[in-house]
Amino acid sequence: MNGKRRRRPRIILPAAGLILLAAAAARAGIEITAEMRKDAARLQSALDLIERNRAARAALPMRSLAFSEKELNAWVAVLIESDRDGVLRELALKLFEENRVEGKAFVDAGGVSLPFGLKPRLNIFFSGRVTVLDGAAKIALDKLFFEGQPVSVVLLDAVIAAAAAMNKSGASSINDWVALPPGLRNLRSREGVLLLYY
Repeated sequence: MNGKRRRRPRIILPAAGLILLAAAAARAGIEITAEMRKDAARLQSALDLIERNRAARAALPMRSLAFSEKELNAWVAVLIESDRDGVLRELALKLFEENRVEGKAFVDAGGVSLPFGLKPRLNIFFSGRVTVLDGAAKIALDKLFFEGQPVSVVLLDAVIAAAAAMNKSGASSINDWVALPPGLRNLRSREGVLLLYY
């Protein structure tokens, strides 16, 4: 690793907001199996290769790699497991045509007070569409539920802002654009499949 700290890609919906939901809620976490680690490693290896070759590929036509929803969710689970200080304990994504995504997140903010009297441990369910533009992505949510109750996206924004302040980093709004991992030019989804364009 020649003395450099390795950067971890941020989770972006459909592959990740992926990250944007790291401000919300979940269960005590999930157990990572050997099969999940293998699935996660396939996706991470592809991201590492894309990053290493990004300069050489910049002028060439885009190519794509396909990953299953299962591989994406395993990769997300391994990232969450490695983030000991984060509040996101679980994120499961379901991918659909045209960058539509549904998901469930479990957030555990510990002893931190969340705005609006929310419990520090929350199950969040959501659906929306991911937009990618100029090397960044964001999600536009159309449905959002905390503990099974429909809520406004404004409430999620407040939770994200509280989590960002608590962690002193990360997204501060659901409307934030999040940089794609280095070398990725676009993300697309089909039913149960994530396509990475590089």
